[in-house]
Amino acid sequence: MPLQPTPKQVSLIKGLVFVLALVPFVRLFWLTWSGQLVEPLQFITRSTGDWALYFLCIGLAVTPLRRLAHWSWLARFRRMLGLFGFFYAALHFTTFLWFDHFFDLQEMWKDVLKRPFITIGFIAFVLLIPLALTSTNAMMKRLGGKRWQWLHRLVYLIAPLGVLHYWWMKAGKNDLGQPLLFAGIVAVLLLVRVYFAWNKHAKSTATAR
Repeated sequence: MPLQPTPKQVSLIKGLVFVLALVPFVRLFWLTWSGQLVEPLQFITRSTGDWALYFLCIGLAVTPLRRLAHWSWLARFRRMLGLFGFFYAALHFTTFLWFDHFFDLQEMWKDVLKRPFITIGFIAFVLLIPLALTSTNAMMKRLGGKRWQWLHRLVYLIAPLGVLHYWWMKAGKNDLGQPLLFAGIVAVLLLVRVYFAWNKHAKSTATAR
């Protein structure tokens, strides 16, 4: 029998997930403010980038888990998880723009064009922006269900780009353990969706005969 919490329980779980999702940010702020970091710029950049990928992967995992476990209530978490992915990606980009380039947009743009792994990361972040801006119910109604769905399928491109950005950055240090893990997780989550789409098409074809 699938787990079916009450609406009140789902709200409580959602509140708990929200608080837990903020823990990395609070920890980062505390470590920076208290001066406990030896290399704060490197730590902030790495941590925010990692958590952006974590939340992208967790958000992608919602639909497969919801369908396989028949937990329809999980759909209520997907938008929040996606916004936290954008939140940490925005912190990651702000760190790059602020501490690396001191808000010099011209120098930042030169860096984006010069280094391929930054180019890929920048593209992934830019593609995340319209998803975050259209995450409200009002924007969903304004765009219409189908157009909104097609727009938010950009996440299927964003996640691999995020992994590629991370891979390219780590490749220079010959440290591919985590990038391989992320690549494997994203590949599985996308392949599961391909399977769902193929299965749905096969069933509709069989019904039409």
